[in-house]
Amino acid sequence: MNPPHQHRGAAVAEPVQVPISALEHHTYCPRQAGLILLEDAFADDAATVRGTILHERVHTPGHETRPGTKTLRALPLWHDTLGLTGVCDVVEIRRRTITPVEHKSGRYQPGGPGDVQVAAQAMCLEAMFDTTIDTAVVWSATDRRRHEVAVDAALRATVEATTVAVRAMLTAAALPAAPADKRCRRCSMAESCMPKVLAGDRRYRQALADLYRTPTDEPPTPT
Repeated sequence: MNPPHQHRGAAVAEPVQVPISALEHHTYCPRQAGLILLEDAFADDAATVRGTILHERVHTPGHETRPGTKTLRALPLWHDTLGLTGVCDVVEIRRRTITPVEHKSGRYQPGGPGDVQVAAQAMCLEAMFDTTIDTAVVWSATDRRRHEVAVDAALRATVEATTVAVRAMLTAAALPAAPADKRCRRCSMAESCMPKVLAGDRRYRQALADLYRTPTDEPPTPT
C-alpha cells in the first residue's frame, strides 16, 4: 500500500479499499455484499460450490505461453485512485491488447453483475499497465463460451458509482435493508439474511426498538 499523500504538511488518509468481488455482490444485492463484508457471513449452495471448483485451477497463480498470447492466472490487481483491490482469474496479453477474463459457473447475464466485476478488472489493468482496454470477457461454464463485454463509458461510470456505494457501506458499517424479491430465491444467503422477516416488517422494527429501549426513552409517567 502506498503511503498517504502529503498536502500542506498534513497526511491525507487513503480511501477505504474495496474488494473488486464486492462490486459483483453489491450489484446483485447490496444486502448480500453487506453480509459478506460486514458480518463475514457466507453460505454455500450448489451454485457456489460449482463456482469454487471452477476457480480452483484459475486461482492457482501461474502463466502459459502459446503463439501470440501469454496467459496469466490469478493476477493481483489494484487501482490507487479508485481504491480497488482484487485478483483477476485470467489475463490474456497479446501484442497490442490486454484482456481480463472472468470465469463464472452459471449462465451469463448480459449487463449483469459479472460485467461490472470484469470492467473493474479492466480499469485496474489500465492503471497498472498504462494502457486502454475496450473489451473484457466473461467465460460461462454453463454456456461453455466466452462473452465479450464492452468496457464503455456507461459501464465505467457504474463501476465508479458502485465502488463509492460499497465504500460508504463499509465506512458506515451499516447493513443494507433486505430486498425480499425474486433475487432471494436464488441467493445462498437467504437463510442468514431472513428477507421475508426483515423487509418492511413494521412489527420487527418495533420489536427491535423495544429491545434496545433505555429508561431515558420511556415516556414520563402521568402524575
